[in-house]
Amino acid sequence: MRSAGGNILLLSFAFLATAQDDVKCPTPAEFPHTRLQQKYSSRPWFHSGEKVYYNCLEDFSPARGSRSVQCVNGTWSKLTLKCEKKSCGNAGDLPNGQFHYEGNTYIGEKVYAECNKGFTLKGMDYMICKKSGWTGEFPSCEEGAATCSTPVVHDAVQRRGEASVHQVGESMNFTCRQGFQLEGAQQITCGPGGLWQPQAPRCRPSPDKTQHSSGRGVSRCGAPPSVGISNAHLADKNIAVTSFASGDKVYYVCNVGYVPTWGSRSRTCVNGKWTKLKLKCERKLCGNAGEIQNGQFEYTGIEFGDTATAVCNDGYVLVGKATRTCMNNGWDGRVPDCEVVTCVEPEVTNAERKGLQEPPYLYRSALQFACRQGTLVGPREIWCTKDGTWSASPPQCQEITCPSPNVRNGFWMGARNNKYQPMDTISVECKPGYIIAGPRSIICSSDGRWLPQLPRCLLSRHNWRG
Repeated sequence: MRSAGGNILLLSFAFLATAQDDVKCPTPAEFPHTRLQQKYSSRPWFHSGEKVYYNCLEDFSPARGSRSVQCVNGTWSKLTLKCEKKSCGNAGDLPNGQFHYEGNTYIGEKVYAECNKGFTLKGMDYMICKKSGWTGEFPSCEEGAATCSTPVVHDAVQRRGEASVHQVGESMNFTCRQGFQLEGAQQITCGPGGLWQPQAPRCRPSPDKTQHSSGRGVSRCGAPPSVGISNAHLADKNIAVTSFASGDKVYYVCNVGYVPTWGSRSRTCVNGKWTKLKLKCERKLCGNAGEIQNGQFEYTGIEFGDTATAVCNDGYVLVGKATRTCMNNGWDGRVPDCEVVTCVEPEVTNAERKGLQEPPYLYRSALQFACRQGTLVGPREIWCTKDGTWSASPPQCQEITCPSPNVRNGFWMGARNNKYQPMDTISVECKPGYIIAGPRSIICSSDGRWLPQLPRCLLSRHNWRG
């Protein structure tokens, strides 16, 4: 028949064996282009057999592998998930031309169109990769070399037989009719891309000739009114001019950080009124602000004026400027670093360290302690937290004993000591004429108490006196 003391010892050993089997894992590490699901990030430990799951970062998509890792005997299995940056892929074929890619067709990058010899590009010469795919007007290459159309210069002397289309390299000369004077270059040349170089001149009324020979006034326009759109302004060369002849044009440019997407950059003075400006300017794209090892950028957007703020993973501290701003020429500043948090040497105690862990103590580094003599008071293991502090103070080794059991009218078997060590077991017996009430076998616990409790010796009924 098994004694109560033996049962307690077996239960204690079973508990120790179970605790040793459940070797916990710390919070799993971050991997490139992935993020641990939020519900797991606040837990410091995981039991053996538990699984956690990862997602791909924004602008990345899963390519292959499993999203989960499993805790096995204190070690996480290898993450096989591979996340690749989202790409727009091939922009398609450009008949009579070809596309030149800025990079790997990732979001924010451009593809440029170039026509073969003997063909002229029509439309925008680039498209931009966005989340929805390649955006912008698809360009085309039309047969024939670039040509220049004859510019319209009001109040200039018209020449009979003047060609309406001019080849690259051809020149034109201008002379204003009587009462007007030339403003700009007298000779212009048709340049590559079908643009006159320099731009066509204008004929302005002579200062002392503001009337036609018929006596009627010339219908003129004043300074152009404010534009009906934002993000564009009048070109500098037109700002100081306050009087324009019918047919004159003024030109607009997009504000800093904006690019023209469609519409004409000019408006024309027609019979004393300005035509409507249809130019549309949109914010420039900056694309990706860069990759941060052990961190990531959080974006308000990737266009001019937007910001990207660096956020480090748990256990890492930012080194450098956190926020980058999308400027006219791209992201300002440089990509910051995320350096691992370290903990200082823990305070010295009389407990002995296990293993060969030495400084520097990085985030998640763990120290284990044991006692050669005495009992360990405090945690057996402490670890470096994400705040750069230890999870707890190091433990102490203390001598914990149980006093001699004081059972009135009783005695116990074995050597009589003044102090008993934890796990020491004794059996209590009562003197003749007394019976025991409570456990016959008691064990010294790790906190200096006899368990489950001290028994009592009660007087037997046969010894009662009437």
